[in-house]
Amino acid sequence: MAMDINGAPNEEQPRPGQCLRTFLREQGLLGVKKGCDGGDCGACTVHVDGKPVHSCLYPAVRAQGRSITTVEGLAGPDSLHPMQEQFLAAQGFQCGFCTAGMLMTAATFDAAQKENLPRNLKGNLCRCTGYAAIEDAVCGVSTGQSGGKQQLGDNVPAPAGREIVTGRARYTLDVPAAELPGLLHMKLVRSPHPHARIRSVDASAALLLPGVRAVFTHLDAPGQLFSTAQHELYTDDPDDTRVLDSVVRFIGQRVAAVVADSVAEAEAGVRAVAVDYELLEAVFDPELAVLPGAPTVHCDKDAALARIVSPRENVVAELHPELGDVTAGFREADVIHEKVYRTQRVQHVSLETHASIAYFEDDRAQSDGAQSDGGQSDGSQSDGGQSESRFGANGPSEAGTGAANFAGRLVVRSSTQTPFLTRRSLCRVFNLPEDRIRVVAGRVGGGFGGKQEMLTEDVVVLAALRLRRPVQLEFTRSEQFTAATTRHPFRIRLKAGARRDGTLTALQVDVLTNTGAYGNHAPGVMFHGCGESLAVYLCPNKKVDARAVYTNTVPSGAFRGYGLSQMIFAVESAIDELAADIGMDPMEFRRRNIIRRGDPMLSSHPEPADDVLYGSYGLDQCIELVADALARGRERYLTAGLAELGPDWVQGTGTALSMIDTVPPRGHFAHSRLCLLPDGGYRVDVGTAEFGNGTTTVHAQLAATALGTRADRVQVRQADTDLIVHDTGAFGSTGTVVAGKATLAAAQELAGRIRNLAAELSGVPAEQCVLGPDAVDCAGTLIALAELNRHAEDRGESLESEGRWHGSPRSVAFNVHGFAVAVNTGTGELRILQSVQAADAGVVVNPRQCRGQIEGGIAQALGAALYEEVRIGADGRVETDILRQYHIPTFADVPRSEVYFADTTDSLGPLGAKSMSESPFNPVAPALANAVRNATGLRFSELPLARDRIYLGLREAERAADLAAAREEQESADGRRRARA
Repeated sequence: MAMDINGAPNEEQPRPGQCLRTFLREQGLLGVKKGCDGGDCGACTVHVDGKPVHSCLYPAVRAQGRSITTVEGLAGPDSLHPMQEQFLAAQGFQCGFCTAGMLMTAATFDAAQKENLPRNLKGNLCRCTGYAAIEDAVCGVSTGQSGGKQQLGDNVPAPAGREIVTGRARYTLDVPAAELPGLLHMKLVRSPHPHARIRSVDASAALLLPGVRAVFTHLDAPGQLFSTAQHELYTDDPDDTRVLDSVVRFIGQRVAAVVADSVAEAEAGVRAVAVDYELLEAVFDPELAVLPGAPTVHCDKDAALARIVSPRENVVAELHPELGDVTAGFREADVIHEKVYRTQRVQHVSLETHASIAYFEDDRAQSDGAQSDGGQSDGSQSDGGQSESRFGANGPSEAGTGAANFAGRLVVRSSTQTPFLTRRSLCRVFNLPEDRIRVVAGRVGGGFGGKQEMLTEDVVVLAALRLRRPVQLEFTRSEQFTAATTRHPFRIRLKAGARRDGTLTALQVDVLTNTGAYGNHAPGVMFHGCGESLAVYLCPNKKVDARAVYTNTVPSGAFRGYGLSQMIFAVESAIDELAADIGMDPMEFRRRNIIRRGDPMLSSHPEPADDVLYGSYGLDQCIELVADALARGRERYLTAGLAELGPDWVQGTGTALSMIDTVPPRGHFAHSRLCLLPDGGYRVDVGTAEFGNGTTTVHAQLAATALGTRADRVQVRQADTDLIVHDTGAFGSTGTVVAGKATLAAAQELAGRIRNLAAELSGVPAEQCVLGPDAVDCAGTLIALAELNRHAEDRGESLESEGRWHGSPRSVAFNVHGFAVAVNTGTGELRILQSVQAADAGVVVNPRQCRGQIEGGIAQALGAALYEEVRIGADGRVETDILRQYHIPTFADVPRSEVYFADTTDSLGPLGAKSMSESPFNPVAPALANAVRNATGLRFSELPLARDRIYLGLREAERAADLAAAREEQESADGRRRARA
């Protein structure tokens, strides 16, 4: 077997049945990524004899005698490939996990292929960018060059850009084999039943298989209950989960963990494990789950200890406040809109699936000497599941895997948004002190809230503690759909009233959220969803009744927007209906009822949150920016577009707005450490993770601005619990406004110390010392930063500083979206003619990067609005468990959106900046539904707005109109007969 790989001969023999992707990664070519293993995403694209192929589908044996090129071999010895240069110039990536595959496909395009990117990029998916930056990159459009200062307001490129386009950026599992000798692989036995009690697990057959080292069950797991959700206050979520449980509550829940020398051997072990289940009654519909006599999902839990409102009623959390008197408010209304709105399950589909590696820091070189006798002598499960538990109620026993029972530190490398909170949870579950565990996140391949969970780390730690070997677990794409988390489905029964003059009189919602089998994030999503969605409107009478409910389905969790997108879909649809009923332009109706600076932001409680302030206010600007863009586009998109489409098409426009608090409540903490380096550059250590959110660039720019240097002179290290004291995590849009504020504080303190030292050396007052990129200008005398560093070292001092921020007070950010659409009344086809969003992001730290966040949020929201849905079968099984069944937006699906920024400066954010990660998602679905309503006259109250749903709605409306016409004709005929009589 011989092939040429990146210009060098290779004679390694692939295993029988091995695909080219895994073969290449075993050769150390880690730029070849796994996103699906089904030929759907393109992340694994390589060239075979110059042609792009999906290496996950290409048998390695077929490469015999062929020339293989991966992203690592695309560049020449002294320069990048032109397509790599173009991706760098246009910054055609965010998390970058898809970039290598995208590059390998685009590098083969000729001019004609570039003219038809919707067709020729159909085999490559991106979940972050919205494809606009990718289009610019492929077509050689260099956008938004960085300013010379590389500070606040400049389009500074991502520091990792070169590593991303060359395949050298290291994601979670991109660890060379030599660094983890003796690495073992884990696969999970998963439940085929939605609700069952495990009678026994027989692992004996599995343990006899070649390569299988151990099988772990609930008898080997700690008894400590916890939540997979990660929050600063772990008490925000119910403790309803075990590492491995004796009761399973959804199809796909993990039952046992098989550890083997290879993935294939672990998979064989999974198939050999025999589980005896006692089947229990299940419930899948949240509206049935709250009825008397319904099957209970967590009736074995103590409500107070687990922090569950009512286990016997399947209610995790509830909310029942009232502001004013809604009954009186409806009496005052001239028009009332009442309707039930429903939103669906949506999967994050981050291209890097959940994955973790656990290993002992001090044992890496010796890990090859661990047990290799099939797992029998290390105490792992081998007796058919009948052995005694080796863990107490709160953690491992002294005889098992307690803190006193191992040397060195356990390191967990994980695809996580919350390394510090994950470490805390692992220590709590396994009864370990925090100094015994280190959690590191490499570059994370997409998150969107889905990696604010602990879904893999706990079980690999369980195995590593017992086996004293490195252990790795990587979810498949199907596991991502069936065993990770989704967006919470909402049922919203809404009633709203208004007077003829356009004044809102009452808003009332009855909300039921489906948290699935576990309550991770259930209280927070419910509370947050019912917050800013109602608070953005001035209305004297508001009432909320909300419950988060357990069902025997795949768990829900955190997802971009955190409940707001679901509620805003209902509220903004209702606002349009009220406007239509009183004959007022919907935008004018919104202008009359939105909060203004100084107004109390009340959702339902009589007192506003005491730490949410108007750091700045740009909602009015956003409304006008969108209205103006739609007006300018009317002739271009609507009149001309309809003339081209034909007579079966109708057109319409729609808008929606949203507000979001810039930080989660009850504290979000960040710590940064910054130092001057010997060469005159700087290094900043932060806790927040980089997963395409752009925090690395933002931290470098904030520090550079305060220190008078350039962003490329600031090194950023991040997402490692060894670097700083604590960071709550990269979620809730906090990377800029919390972690960034800590970095800015550290930079400002260090700038002061540097000026003081320069003043001391020069004899010039500190206020006259100006920091520059390489030196301090002391009234015309330049002192090099490297020289200042040497002076400090000679005196036994270090030019180092720290900054902290606790996330309070908080500001608010605003987004407004508008669409112009055309709908085919015969087929239900929907075409987006114009898409525009205006954002109030305060002072925009990096305009190109922020625009990319908005474009990506719009694209993801369009997928959720139009076709994405995790479908659950009648038996509780996820039916959409591969990408071919679950359609995320491709290049061809996403329109090029216009993005505008309000001109505001936030008094609370760092240097005037506000958050802009979650909020672009929130107004998209209601704006689209409102545009369809404007075009067709039909109000669609359930997502997604799929073509078949629109078609059936149109046909139902036609039938209703025909019946009404027939009745009218019959009544007219009856009237004529009576008149003749």
